[in-house]
Amino acid sequence: MMTQYLGLKAEAQDCLLFYRMGDFFELFMDDARIAAAVLDIALTARGEHEGKPIPMCGVPVHAATAYLQRLIKAGHRVAIAEQVESPAEAKARGGSKALVARAIVRVVTAGTLTEEALLDARSDNWCVAIGEAGGSVAIAAADVSTGRFEVIDVADDAIGAELARLAAAEIVVAETSGFAEAATTLRPRSDFDSGAGEARLKRIYGVATLDGFGQFG
Repeated sequence: MMTQYLGLKAEAQDCLLFYRMGDFFELFMDDARIAAAVLDIALTARGEHEGKPIPMCGVPVHAATAYLQRLIKAGHRVAIAEQVESPAEAKARGGSKALVARAIVRVVTAGTLTEEALLDARSDNWCVAIGEAGGSVAIAAADVSTGRFEVIDVADDAIGAELARLAAAEIVVAETSGFAEAATTLRPRSDFDSGAGEARLKRIYGVATLDGFGQFG
């Protein structure tokens, strides 16, 4: 089981990993220590890894939303690993000792919330990315809870004012960007490649050109 968990944790990177086990989401190792402290829940241990007890804590699946809210408000990001097959399917696939397959189905961050229970109905919930290309700077802002989206060309000295206007819940910036200090989430520079982004949009929408979406610098 820990081999599967560690593989998913490597995929989750700096996110806390909610690992589905039956009716609970379990957290292990450093994730368990962090979550237990934030959520004020018991920190226990399960088995050993490299000769040391494995710290563990868990939250019921039916109450997960409330715990997610507290973790997000504390500044954490959470990857949710669900069981993607039933125990019967696992047994049919690999025999009686087969481990149920799991996969990360969602990454919950401050800027990607959609659940009403996690949102403030009185304000927008903008996820903002700052991108640089060809000497120009632009801000892309999306509120995934409402479907609103903006792309704004902005001068360097106006970025602070624009971020203040949006009151962003999450600011995503490339790791090597000059705006890294403003970020709440750092991503690889490759995530901000405009050519790759254009190709991705064309593929998603099944179009040959983005002209119908307006001007993109």
